[in-house]
Amino acid sequence: MCGQSNCCSGGPTLIFACSGAADVGEIADRAARKLTKDGVGKMFCLAGIGGRVPGIMKTTESASKILAIDGCDLDCVKKCLQLAGFSKFEHLRLTDLGMEKGKCPATEEKIAKATQKAAELLN
Repeated sequence: MCGQSNCCSGGPTLIFACSGAADVGEIADRAARKLTKDGVGKMFCLAGIGGRVPGIMKTTESASKILAIDGCDLDCVKKCLQLAGFSKFEHLRLTDLGMEKGKCPATEEKIAKATQKAAELLN
């Protein structure tokens, strides 16, 4: 599958984010939305990966780059992609940037920090 090997130069750059109930999930979600707005990539539906929705799976398989943004060390995004058969993607965990789950309000500064690191991983 092309999206798994990142062999396609013309495929989309897709961003899958944690949108969990914790503050770090909110930051991950908002960073993915900002990256989409900035034209870095396109936020895509993680629930569609979990549900193996054919169109979402096909688009993801054609991706030239995939980024998984997890809020914490549970790595829900990473695990969803792996369980769906995807192994070639960049991974960002916000707790690795010093953001502590449950103690990290979603400020513009934290969203910018996550967005900057994510953009670096995609370049």
